[in-house]
Amino acid sequence: MSRVAAIYDIHGNLPALEAVLNDIRDAAVDQVIIGGDVLPGPMPRETIACLLDLDVPVQFIRGNGDRVVLAQMTGKDISEVPEQFREVIRWTAQQLHPEHERTLASWPATCRVEIRGLGEVLFCHATPRNDTECFTRSTPEDRLVPVFEGVNVPLVVCGHTHMQFDRTIGRIRVVNAGSVGMPFAPPPGAYWLLLGPDVQLRHTAYDVMKAAERIRDANFPHAEDLAVRYVLHPPSEVETLELFAKVELR
Repeated sequence: MSRVAAIYDIHGNLPALEAVLNDIRDAAVDQVIIGGDVLPGPMPRETIACLLDLDVPVQFIRGNGDRVVLAQMTGKDISEVPEQFREVIRWTAQQLHPEHERTLASWPATCRVEIRGLGEVLFCHATPRNDTECFTRSTPEDRLVPVFEGVNVPLVVCGHTHMQFDRTIGRIRVVNAGSVGMPFAPPPGAYWLLLGPDVQLRHTAYDVMKAAERIRDANFPHAEDLAVRYVLHPPSEVETLELFAKVELR
């Protein structure tokens, strides 16, 4: 592959996704990697349909959000989700159809792609070993070296924490794509990666006021919180790093 776009943590924010896809088309990529957490979110059916209808090759991997929505659809335990967020999972699952269950079940945990100028790249949602471990640009390296041991690629792309970074862990470059639909750092907009022959941390501006209205109109639980706190006024990086410091890898 010459050029690959990596888009993570869309969370059903269709207006943000549409804006990013316009930039991706302008970049003339060979493939799009969807890095997990397409769900949950306010426009789940429309978001999945948009991604499945892309006119370039697409590879999906599964995020923890996608996994728990699928678990809800199939009657499995979702007690790992904090009580205050289970309504969001249940609502998202209720919007989907049986064919979506099959689609979600087909997504693997990771994938590898050879990209010109970068070599073999491993795409995972949170870390190479699971989809929920948290780390940021400031997590001490010694905690992370065991997580990436044995990966045997020069570059790993991840997401999950909704904050872009580009750092080195041991001998491996690790880049977080950020979040398309629910960024945890300003400025407002959608964050993603363009890969090949180098790594570009990308930010796409879009009409967040209009997006907030579409989110409010979706009858999504916590719609106001999503619209205000993560679309219109993302939290500061300092605030988010302090929050993740309590739950990051030890």
